[in-house]
Amino acid sequence: MPTKNEIVQLEITDLTEEGHGIGRYNGMAVFVPNAIPGDTAEVKFIKLAKNYAVGRLEKIIAPSKDRIQSDCPVFGRCGGCSLRNMTYEAELKYKQNKVLQNLMRLGGFDADKFIFEPIISKEPNRYRNKAQFPVCKIDGKVAAGLFSKHTHNVIPIADCLLQPEVFSEITAEICVFCDKNGIEPYDETTKKGYLRHIYLRGTADGSVGVCLVVNGNFLQNSRALVAKLTEKFSQVKSVWLNVNKADTNVILGDETKLLLGAPALTDTLCGLEFDISPQSFYQVNREAAQALYQKAAEYAGLTGKETVLDLYCGTGTIGLSMAKNAKKIVGVEIVPEAVENARQNAEKNHIINAEFICGDADLVIAQTDLKPDVVITDPPRKGCGKATLEAICRFAPERIVMVSCDSATLARDLKFLAENGYALQKAVPVDMFPRTMHVETVAVMGSNKKAFGI
Repeated sequence: MPTKNEIVQLEITDLTEEGHGIGRYNGMAVFVPNAIPGDTAEVKFIKLAKNYAVGRLEKIIAPSKDRIQSDCPVFGRCGGCSLRNMTYEAELKYKQNKVLQNLMRLGGFDADKFIFEPIISKEPNRYRNKAQFPVCKIDGKVAAGLFSKHTHNVIPIADCLLQPEVFSEITAEICVFCDKNGIEPYDETTKKGYLRHIYLRGTADGSVGVCLVVNGNFLQNSRALVAKLTEKFSQVKSVWLNVNKADTNVILGDETKLLLGAPALTDTLCGLEFDISPQSFYQVNREAAQALYQKAAEYAGLTGKETVLDLYCGTGTIGLSMAKNAKKIVGVEIVPEAVENARQNAEKNHIINAEFICGDADLVIAQTDLKPDVVITDPPRKGCGKATLEAICRFAPERIVMVSCDSATLARDLKFLAENGYALQKAVPVDMFPRTMHVETVAVMGSNKKAFGI
């Protein structure tokens, strides 16, 4: 057994879900932040448990061929990125293999019996159209940034490489304004202060919405701030004030006041227009989301005659993007606000062959007499419930298209379907969140009872 503070040499062979390197010492897993596969390193044990240990990277003895110098000055302290010390090519290979291994090991699928397509990726930097920066005070100055991992300690960030550059410029301008006007940041410990978060949303045409989340009912000198922002940044089209006086980790409160412009920005995705307000559900990586939706549509194989059941549909973006090629789209979602957004999105785009039902997927599909030809699922990280999978099998659709943010739970759900009359035909990873450990997957199951060629 190792001892605390002991320094050993380890070869890093894998990554945890948080992006920490994994090595082994006498058979025990050792988790090492800031290490990547291929590194040989000196590691100091800082925590010992029964079946694992946590180590601190002391020295790189032989760097991995995939290791690079991070291009972010706060990498390793900020909780935003996990993989900025690895080449993007290596990151994509890792994610591709991770999904494949989960399908094989957890799903029991033979890689020779389905088509596993190369990972889909877009631009790895500046891809986020949404940023939520907590605000604090450091050395007497108002600052904004991101929380460090597993804490609410704000790490000030001059320019986050995941966000558009203008987001950082707008944020900096707001911080300067707060300093000049005596607007104090909210302090979670004392429950005093005013400005909690600077929340930004952007669209493909460069328009930006600025939402100021405050611990109060109004913003001091708000007219002056709005004038300053619109004078300096032509991209700013809407400014909102969100009231959040609750002692909570939830960023937005229930009340949002419009200070400038339209109540929502408008963005285009897969040829459809979507309104984006501070509360709207919307994909943060537009380009990758569009590629994912196009792949899901390809896998659905619609001809215009099919009824499509879209489970866990959110604001309806996936189903609505397929509506022109379907007979009917029926979306099911448990969050009432998302369902209302979905209905508004359908109306905005003049889509009349889509309807949306608010309710738990298990309960709704147990009560429906719908006979879907294609079922689409995009569940939360925990995957589909067993009752949902059983109901899908009872529907006996020709195809089941599954979108997942966790390939482990996806593999489990696909295995259930494979044991109940379906065969995995194709799967593809989609890198929706470059430089982080997250990877999406799209898969299609075809019924063994009906013809489905690949």
